[in-house]
Amino acid sequence: MASTYALIVAAGRGARFGGELPKQYLGLGGGTVLRHAVTAFATHPQIAGVLVMIRPEDQSHYERATAGLTLLPPVPGGPERQDSVRLGLEALAAEHPDRVLIHDGARPFPGAALIDRVIDGLDRAPAAIPALPLGDTIKRVQDGLIRATVDRSQLWRAQTPQGFHFAPILAAHRAAVGQILTDDAAVAEAAGMAPLIVAGSQENLKVTTMEDLAAAERLLMARLGDVRVGEGFDVHPFGPGDHVMVCGVAIPHEVAPVGHSDADVGLHALTDAVLGAIGAGDIGMHFPPSDPRWRGASSDRFLAYAAALVRERGGTIAAVDVTVICERPKIAPHRDRMIQQVAAILEISADRVSVKATTTERLGFLGRGEGIAAQAVATVRLPL
Repeated sequence: MASTYALIVAAGRGARFGGELPKQYLGLGGGTVLRHAVTAFATHPQIAGVLVMIRPEDQSHYERATAGLTLLPPVPGGPERQDSVRLGLEALAAEHPDRVLIHDGARPFPGAALIDRVIDGLDRAPAAIPALPLGDTIKRVQDGLIRATVDRSQLWRAQTPQGFHFAPILAAHRAAVGQILTDDAAVAEAAGMAPLIVAGSQENLKVTTMEDLAAAERLLMARLGDVRVGEGFDVHPFGPGDHVMVCGVAIPHEVAPVGHSDADVGLHALTDAVLGAIGAGDIGMHFPPSDPRWRGASSDRFLAYAAALVRERGGTIAAVDVTVICERPKIAPHRDRMIQQVAAILEISADRVSVKATTTERLGFLGRGEGIAAQAVATVRLPL
């Protein structure tokens, strides 16, 4: 079987979009625009490997966006998209691919069926391009006035991923250095290839404006119509020690919670909430206290595992809410750091995380300062 690799172009600045953060790293449904795009190829059975072109200054954004995915090392892009693709193809040459699919990182939804159609098209032609026929009437305008109506019968909107036999498209890009061509199909055409058109997808939208991002969010939420809610609770007594772990943050304290792992009540409760939302039992089933492997373990491993189970089911974590219950230590001074920690572990945006604290008004063992507890709620969206 011919080996097929994917090259994802994410080295652009997205000047038309505006804002400090390049559009490919903006939040979308609990992940980012780029993560959705990359995941489609990284999980496709016919894709042997995925390489992403990035701006070197975006390295930290890239690492967060692609955490947990198995990818080839990213490659710095060039000043223009065409330069980035050529540099990516040169880097991919070391893998000796037979075919390559070139995709824009700002298109988050290249579905598996679309990828299949492009790959299948390469059995019939040296290049295969997904496209959609124009549905609107096209006007030629000058000085704000319509001068002509254009025949649209032979006009199509090209999308990505655009597929090519590897050696010819690499040679075509090398030959096109210095030219200004708008997509890789144009590079292929300039080299004498006649790309085959395969059916594109209306869902394969490109995020260029805030309106596009909102449309992508609506589309994603429509796909993930099975809304689940899970709740979790955890409590630990205090014993000897000098700090308390809460939601991934170490807080200096004269005592410490007693537990088999690091006794982080916030992350334990939240892990149970995420597992409960997908009907996957509780933390003790997956990480039994009797197993010495988890003695003193950092609880972020438990929560990351639960989040990965959600992603394996094609779902996303929509929001989480944690309430810490104790008299001391004070939680409020550390709240922002806790939110950032939880968001990073779950790979969701911080505005989807809530952490707050309360007391029992000095009632019971918590009120006497003998321990610490937490309760959590997680909202998860899964495909219908």
